[in-house]
Amino acid sequence: MSQTPVEEMSFEAAMAELEKVVGQLERGDVALEESIALYERGAALKKRCEAKLNEAQEKVAAITLDADGQPTGTTPVDPQ
Repeated sequence: MSQTPVEEMSFEAAMAELEKVVGQLERGDVALEESIALYERGAALKKRCEAKLNEAQEKVAAITLDADGQPTGTTPVDPQ
């Protein structure tokens, strides 16, 4: 498990670690206390991935297109 705070992770890093966590939990070869810690870390990683995806979706949705379908600019999106 990475020691990087979840809130500082990129989408890609959080997704890669989440996949590792899920793999460990699915194998079931970790002690109960470690399983609980892994589950908590996994939940935080899932939340981070969802937040980063929502952020990207909002940025894409903010792009305006002209009559020819070409981007003409962006509309600012309030950061959360």
